Amino acid sequence: MSEVFEGYERQYCELSVNLSRKCNSAALLADGEPKKQQISELKVGLDDADVLIRKMDLEARSLQPSLKATLLAKLREYKSDLNKLKKEVNKLTLTSANQVAHDLESGMMDPHAASANQRERLAMSTERLDQSSDRIRESRRIALETEELSVSILGDLHQQRETLLHSHNKLHGVDDAIDKSKKILTSMSRRISRNKWIMGSVIGALILAIIIILYFKLFHH
Repeated sequence: MSEVFEGYERQYCELSVNLSRKCNSAALLADGEPKKQQISELKVGLDDADVLIRKMDLEARSLQPSLKATLLAKLREYKSDLNKLKKEVNKLTLTSANQVAHDLESGMMDPHAASANQRERLAMSTERLDQSSDRIRESRRIALETEELSVSILGDLHQQRETLLHSHNKLHGVDDAIDKSKKILTSMSRRISRNKWIMGSVIGALILAIIIILYFKLFHH
């Protein structure tokens, strides 16, 4: 997996968990400056999350097709998670304690309904927080598996390198043996040629001696 993508993914998961916690906390606050501050921080965090999503998308599309498909599928889950967060923040922005109080006074909403609504938002935020935590654990597991695979590949490559070096040394030894054999054969060839000249000279001398002997025997008797 791309180290760049993993870095963006880690940042996004941590940011998503933080935003889920803030969203959960803001849902329990009454209208006022603290809640407005929480909502403002949530919007800034959502903007940062959007930037990380775009960076992950660009990085994923620059990778090999097989890896790109896997990362884009994961990215779609992150986009869906981010959209849920945005909806929750929009709800927080639109909902106000004054409106709830007005509804209670007008009989449109009772305290039990308001409490149930808060519990529902709290449950949704908790579920989203659990999902983000699961994704972080899964990302860490994949990172560890990738690291183990990389170590294994490096070990295999080192072993193959040692094998190639050993083979190279053997070939170098064979080359030396061939060179020595060539020198021996060349020396033997030279000796054979020299011996041929010597043998030819001896035979020629013998023939000449025989001719001389025959000459003296035939012409001096």
